[in-house]
Amino acid sequence: MMLRFGFLSLLGLSVFAQAPAGNGQAAAQGGGGRGGAAATLSQSLAPAAGGGAGGIDLDRVLKAVDDLMWHVDLGDIADVDKVEYTSLPPAHIGNPHAPGAGNPLIIRAYTFIPKKLDRSKPQPLIVFAHQGIHANEDTRDAHVFRELLEQGYTIFAPDYRGSTGYGRGFYEQIDYGGREVDDVYLGTQWMLETYPFLDRKRVGMIGWSHGGGITLMNIFEHPQTYAVAYAGVPVSDLVMRMGYENEGYRQLYSAPYHIGRTVREDMAEYRKRSPVSHASELQTPLLIHTNTNDEDVNVAEVEHLIEALKAAGKKFEYKIYQDAPGGHYFNRLDTKLARESRQEIYKFLAAYLHPGS
Repeated sequence: MMLRFGFLSLLGLSVFAQAPAGNGQAAAQGGGGRGGAAATLSQSLAPAAGGGAGGIDLDRVLKAVDDLMWHVDLGDIADVDKVEYTSLPPAHIGNPHAPGAGNPLIIRAYTFIPKKLDRSKPQPLIVFAHQGIHANEDTRDAHVFRELLEQGYTIFAPDYRGSTGYGRGFYEQIDYGGREVDDVYLGTQWMLETYPFLDRKRVGMIGWSHGGGITLMNIFEHPQTYAVAYAGVPVSDLVMRMGYENEGYRQLYSAPYHIGRTVREDMAEYRKRSPVSHASELQTPLLIHTNTNDEDVNVAEVEHLIEALKAAGKKFEYKIYQDAPGGHYFNRLDTKLARESRQEIYKFLAAYLHPGS
């Protein structure tokens, strides 16, 4: 952590910068707030992604800092790489006649392969969907990645469309619950095609918050691809969410480059993009965790998903933690309870993915 702070100091940046209170961008942290110096700054500066002070694109600079930190944090146990692949074209094209307007969108992703992995035999894969609307895969979760790598998992972690760190143009490509889900699925296929030692029958997916929602949508839409999934404090019901969130958060969704309408103006669209509306499609073994004192994804939202899955007669596992310290981030901390909770996750995944076998 000190290395990251020192790098930022050299850049002349305050590591305590925050997004303006009440700003729609601050609200973007809902559905998966982010942490860490580079992460917080990248989030708060995203509106200036087209070029910051002195023409420096701070959004990209701060992402580059965190890219380096992945190697610092995990380079001792994993081969860490950042790759590019193509996904579907933009969901909204301003001028469809412009050169290249309909080209596939380029998605960046991280790959982590354990250094000691035996590539001569089939190995399992974990797809990790990052938290947050307009966020990215950052090193706040590096300890979780380390725990997975130490078990023998290869990890694929895409920065799907709308992620921060790539400028305003990519930021405004967001397609919540739509093509961002396709970005993750197509990235999974790219990973399987690129590394022949990966076992197509042992692919798991995990995510927290908005990443939990993307995990759910992936397994609902592509049940034959994923052998198992974990959704932590997942965003589950956008209609309910718009009811209890603040106006800044609602405006984020109704922005012209986003859904473009309020939930009152187009409830069907919000329902289509909500995991709860697809509960009847579950076929993949699934574990859900939620927390009664979650300050971000209210427990009622996840309970609605649980009730919908039960009503559809689906077999799945879940646990509702009672006022677990840490709220929304309760089982990604360094506490005893968080470590025990993660062990529950790893045990569930291992039953289907068999790492180290």
